[in-house]
Amino acid sequence: MGFVMSVDLSQFHQVFFEESYEGLDVMESALLNMDVNQVDSETINEIFRAAHSIKGGSGTFGFSVIAEFTHVVETLLDLIRSDQFEMQAEHINLFLQSVDCIRTMIQELEQGQSCDTTLASELKAKFTELLEAKDTASTSTAVSDEAASTNAELPSAPVSGGKGWQIYFKPSADILRTGNDPLRMFRELADLGEISVTALLDELPAFSDLDSEACFLAWEISLSGDIQQAQIDEVFEWVVDESEIRITPLNDTLIKNDALPAEMPSEDNKPETQATAPETYTNPGNSELKPTAPNTRQASENPQKTNRKEQKSESTSIRVGTDKIDSLINMVGELVITQSMLNELGKNFDVSSIPKLLEGLAQLSLHTRELQENVMRIRMLPISFAFSRFPRLVHDMSQTLHKKVELVLLGEQTELDKTVMERIGDPLVHLVRNSLDHGLELPEKRLAAGKPETGKITLNAFHQGGNIAIQIIDDGAGLNEERILKKAIENGLVSPDEQLEPSQIHDLIFQPGFSTAETVTDISGRGVGMDVVRRNIQELNGTVEVESHPGKGSTFTIRLPLTLAILDGQLIRVGNQVYIFPLVSIVESIESQDKMIHRVSGASDVLRIRNEYIPIIRLWDVFNIEADHKKVSDGLLVIVEGDNIKVAVLVDDLLAQQQVVIKSLQDNYKSVPGVSGATILGDGTVSLILDISGLIKLAGVGKESYRKVSESGDHQAA
Repeated sequence: MGFVMSVDLSQFHQVFFEESYEGLDVMESALLNMDVNQVDSETINEIFRAAHSIKGGSGTFGFSVIAEFTHVVETLLDLIRSDQFEMQAEHINLFLQSVDCIRTMIQELEQGQSCDTTLASELKAKFTELLEAKDTASTSTAVSDEAASTNAELPSAPVSGGKGWQIYFKPSADILRTGNDPLRMFRELADLGEISVTALLDELPAFSDLDSEACFLAWEISLSGDIQQAQIDEVFEWVVDESEIRITPLNDTLIKNDALPAEMPSEDNKPETQATAPETYTNPGNSELKPTAPNTRQASENPQKTNRKEQKSESTSIRVGTDKIDSLINMVGELVITQSMLNELGKNFDVSSIPKLLEGLAQLSLHTRELQENVMRIRMLPISFAFSRFPRLVHDMSQTLHKKVELVLLGEQTELDKTVMERIGDPLVHLVRNSLDHGLELPEKRLAAGKPETGKITLNAFHQGGNIAIQIIDDGAGLNEERILKKAIENGLVSPDEQLEPSQIHDLIFQPGFSTAETVTDISGRGVGMDVVRRNIQELNGTVEVESHPGKGSTFTIRLPLTLAILDGQLIRVGNQVYIFPLVSIVESIESQDKMIHRVSGASDVLRIRNEYIPIIRLWDVFNIEADHKKVSDGLLVIVEGDNIKVAVLVDDLLAQQQVVIKSLQDNYKSVPGVSGATILGDGTVSLILDISGLIKLAGVGKESYRKVSESGDHQAA
């Protein structure tokens, strides 16, 4: 007698969530790329398979609300792919809303909440209305034909001669609960060749014992035609682990009704081609996790995969290609070989062994650096994961704003650290939304200006040195410099008689609360929250710039480090302490001279350079440490920028520039103002990595004092 093993399905929940998100991404991408005038059958099948996988998985894990809703979606998709329902433009929006609804419900489940079924009920009513609106007569005929094909006896006349298959299919009683439908499987078989189906009622219980949600039937199927067994296996792959399936070739003879065996073969006489799970072991969790694998691979290879930060919390897992794992294994192997060589040298070491020791250390250094680079590659993902949310965003917003928009994605395979990508998602969304809302003109205005009525937004990513650059380019109206300057004067950001370069005017949009929007809508105008965009990017040790040309459009350029784990830094010395400035924050370094230093009443000393007045920060004074040079004119000044404020930091010496591995102070000690982290230098000492924005605040140089310095400097210059 066999035994049944109980499996805790909750261990598979996270896998189900991850794979469902990927299936939803596939559905969304396919729907956005669909042409309703020429519906591609493979696209519909792709959407159907993704929906079917989600329905099956949710049924397996007991998420009945999702299973029931997805079943309705799947029903309409099945009618479309079988040419029984005509796809129209409004149906795409309905399916997209359904994708959002399913995604929201999965999010709620992932967070341990109960599903809000309000939207699901509204959408289900719309789907039901569409299904009921179909021609009743044709629907009845279709149902009758399906019922007849399912329950009809095999004809006594010959069905087919030559090639074909005979299939015995007995699903588990729970097949309907897991969201699988035998009728659809028969329909897929019918697409392969000529089919005849007989229902076997041997295990059908009495009516009083009937469970309406259980399946007690088995089927004998005759399928003729030039068909590969792999095609049949694909039809049953959803249920192979929980069903009894036997597939045997038809003889090269005519098949008649009386050719079927009166009884099914016993367990001992089953053919070797039987594809059934062992009777003694039941693993209900595996039945739906396995079928989702094809969709998973497809989504992983699709450059349109979404970074899902806008849909759920940051992902705690990452998928890594086997090539990266193999490379790591090779690197570790090389390290082991080098270590063995060094160990052998240590056993009988003498002066003659020094050349071999140096060679071994050089190899160790090389392999360690290669291992570091390979480990960092594990966290690198194509930026297409971040870009993939924008086709849907542009699709929805263009309809809301009544604008025609073409979205172009370039450099999608440019790789970026997973953590950086997740945190750059929101700033990118904000910039794209503003380009759509404020940058691009309405079609009639574009035509009047001699432009194509369809505006273009381009997202471009490329490597630039050790950084990644991301551009958001639109061919809209460009920034209105006159309006920006007028608003800045009204807000007191600029004096009325101040002369600004175009780039300085453009930079004003990054000031807190700055906006030139004439009306308040649910979509922010360009400028609203731009200070938040810049601050979020600066927190990633990045920068954002804007270039605009009136009537031609604007380009926002974001530059980011490839990873947050490694920093390009400038080592500086103050007394016997070594600190690190992020290289991206440094503007320039100079030897100060007395004539360049000015004392401003009520403020710190300032450095005058190229008609610009920059506050001076004495690092030894801020951190209360001893220094070699306490007079500004004796030391070196490193001009750095943070929060759009430039300051000159007094240091004793500039040391090397090098990449450093960042260690979190907050995790290992506590948060320290003015310090973003620490690293261990080559001599084993700990060096603090300075946070420029925090250092400026710590030194008391804020926006008001910075403006006061500038105004006082202007007065002195006059």
